[in-house]
Amino acid sequence: MSLKEAIRPITYLKTNAADVLATVTETRSPVIITHNRKPKMVVQDAEFYQRLQDSLNILTLAAMGKKQIIEGKTRRADDNPFDIFQS
Repeated sequence: MSLKEAIRPITYLKTNAADVLATVTETRSPVIITHNRKPKMVVQDAEFYQRLQDSLNILTLAAMGKKQIIEGKTRRADDNPFDIFQS
């Protein structure tokens, strides 16, 4: 489905919710809903949404790790973090 075909006004969603659900389920492509000719929401497959959220979480962790490397907040993998408790 092309992007142009995936854009629907809110009135279409109101009257054709089952069709929108079927389209999203069959094509796994999102449908963009507009209100006053402006994009307002995206209807998408729940599994795809979850995978997207998981990917964003991984990217966030990677960015945090990169920031710690840049700030020098690293240690060797074989360093024992409990050395302060040993005599």
